Amino acid sequence: MVGHSLGNISIIYYMLQNGKNKKMPQLQKEVNIAGHFAGLTFDGLPSIIKQPAGMKLDKNGKPNKMNATYKQMTQARTAYPKNQVQVLNIIGDIGNNSDGRVENVSSLSLKYLVADCAKSYQVVKIKGKNAQHSKLHNNSQVDKVLIKFLWNK
Repeated sequence: MVGHSLGNISIIYYMLQNGKNKKMPQLQKEVNIAGHFAGLTFDGLPSIIKQPAGMKLDKNGKPNKMNATYKQMTQARTAYPKNQVQVLNIIGDIGNNSDGRVENVSSLSLKYLVADCAKSYQVVKIKGKNAQHSKLHNNSQVDKVLIKFLWNK
C-alpha cells in the first residue's frame, strides 16, 4: 500500500480492522508519504485531529501528548502482524522541519505506531522546495525511493 497525507491514516485504519484477518489481503510493504499521524496544526481544526501544542517525540517515536485520533491509532502496535510488514516513511522538509502542511514531528510519530511490530522501518527525508506537501507525490526523488523499496526484495 502507498498512502499520501490522509491516505496514510487509511492504511492504519485498514490494519486496525484487518491486520490479522487472514481472509483479507495481507500487507507486506507500506509506503507513507507526508503522513500527519499525530495531527495537523491548521487553525480551526477539531481537537480530535489537531496536533497538540508542544508535542515532542521520545527515542521510540512516542509523542509526549496525543490527540484522540492518535490514541486510537496506538492500537496498531498490536494490530500489525509481527515481523510481516516493511514500512517506509517518506517525509518532506522545505527548511523548517515541515513540508509546509505537516510538521516532521507528526510524520515521524509513525515509528511508535509500527516499528516494534514491523519487519523493517525506515525514514527517508526529502529536502528542498519540491519536498512541499502536495509536491511530494510528484517528486522524482520520492519516485526512486518508492520504486526501489517496493520492487527490490
